Amino acid sequence: MMPSAGTPDFFANTPVTELKGVGAAQAEKLARLGIVTLQDVLFHLPFRYQDRTRLVPIGATRDGSEVLIQGRVLMADVVIRKRRSLICRIEDGTGQIHLRFFHFSTSQKNHFQPGAIVRCYGEVRLTGLGKEMAHPEYRIMESAEAPVEAALTAVYPATEGIQQPTLRKLSDQVLKLLGKSQKVAELLPAEVMHASRWPSLTEALAYVHRPPADAPVQALLDGSHRAQQRLSLEELTAHHLSLLKLRQRVKAQTAVALATASDLEQRMLQGLPFEPTGAQQRVHQEICEDLQQGHPMLRLVQGDVGAGKTLVAARAALLAIDAGYQVAMMAPTEILAEQHFHAFIEWFEPLGLRVAWLSGKLKGRKRNEQLALIESGTAHMVVGTHALFQEEVRYRNLALVIID
Repeated sequence: MMPSAGTPDFFANTPVTELKGVGAAQAEKLARLGIVTLQDVLFHLPFRYQDRTRLVPIGATRDGSEVLIQGRVLMADVVIRKRRSLICRIEDGTGQIHLRFFHFSTSQKNHFQPGAIVRCYGEVRLTGLGKEMAHPEYRIMESAEAPVEAALTAVYPATEGIQQPTLRKLSDQVLKLLGKSQKVAELLPAEVMHASRWPSLTEALAYVHRPPADAPVQALLDGSHRAQQRLSLEELTAHHLSLLKLRQRVKAQTAVALATASDLEQRMLQGLPFEPTGAQQRVHQEICEDLQQGHPMLRLVQGDVGAGKTLVAARAALLAIDAGYQVAMMAPTEILAEQHFHAFIEWFEPLGLRVAWLSGKLKGRKRNEQLALIESGTAHMVVGTHALFQEEVRYRNLALVIID
C-alpha cells in the first residue's frame, strides 16, 4: 500500500514499484535510468518536446517536419520488397500520407480497418510513394473531434525496454500525486524564494514536465527557462549540502597531524632551476594548514595545464615522507601516470627517496618487486593508475593520497 503523499520525504522514500504498471522487471529497467523512487521520476527531466497541441492538415505538412496529423484509413497491407513492412494510407481531405511500420503484429495490422480514424505523430518524409511517416506514434480515435493535447509532449532519456509512453504515464502518475500533496521538500530558504520570485519546486517540476501549449519552446530547449533554472538551483544547493555533510563526516574522523617544516622539501626547492610562483606558495600554505589538522584533508587543487599543480603535490608529498609516511599518486591513464612517475624520479631520487611504479600492465616478477617495495615501506612514493588500490596492494604506512 502506498504511504500518504502528505508525509515528509514521501517522494524520496517511495519506490517506483508503488506506481501502477511497475513490477519487478520494469523496476529493474527503470533503475538503469537511475529511477528508483518517485523523486527520481520527478527529476528525470525531458531533453526535448513535441508539439501535439494542434492538428496539421496532411496537405500542409513539409518534408522533415514533426507534426500531429489525423485521417481516415484508405488501405493497409503488408508489402514485401527490400524489407517486409506494413503500409497504411490515410487521407484527411487535404492530402494523403503513408504510414510505414517495419516491426508490427497481426493485431496491429487489424487496427487499420478502412474508414478508421487515425491520429499519429511523427516525421514527414518525401519518398517515391509521396509523403510518408515511418513508425509514428498513433492512436485509433473514436471521434474525429476528440481534443488534442493541452500541453507540449515531453521526450525523456530512455533505455531498452522502456518507451516514451511508459515514461509519460509514470510522470503523469507522480505529477498527479505532487499536485495533490504539494509536499515536495524545498531546499531553498523562503526568504531567497521570495526575494528572487522563484517558482516553487512543485510549480517548476510541473512546468518542465508538462509545458503549456504557448510555452517558449526554444528557451526550454536551451535550458534557459526560469522553471529549469529553478531546478538547476535546487540541484546545486543539494550538491553543496551533500559536500558540506561529507566534509563534516571527514572532520569527525581522525588522521595523523603532519609537521609543515620539511628538510626534504627545502632540499628539493634548492635544486629547482626556478622559484615557485606566488599562487603555488599560497596553495602550498593552505595545504600545510590542512595537513597540520588531526582530521583528514579533502582538497581540490585546480589550475591550467603547466600551472605547476604537480610541484604543489610534490611538496605536500615530501611533508608526509619526511614524517615517515608513504604517499600514493594515482592518474587516470597510464601515459599520464608515467609522466608523473618520471617527474617524481627526477625530483625525489636526488633526495635519496625511492619511487615505485604500479599499473595494470605491470606483470610477473617486476610487479611482485614493486609490491614488495610498497609493503615493506622501502618505497616512499608510489605512482600509478587505478592499480594502486587493489586488494593485493598493501601499504606499510600510507598517509597521503593524491589523485590527478
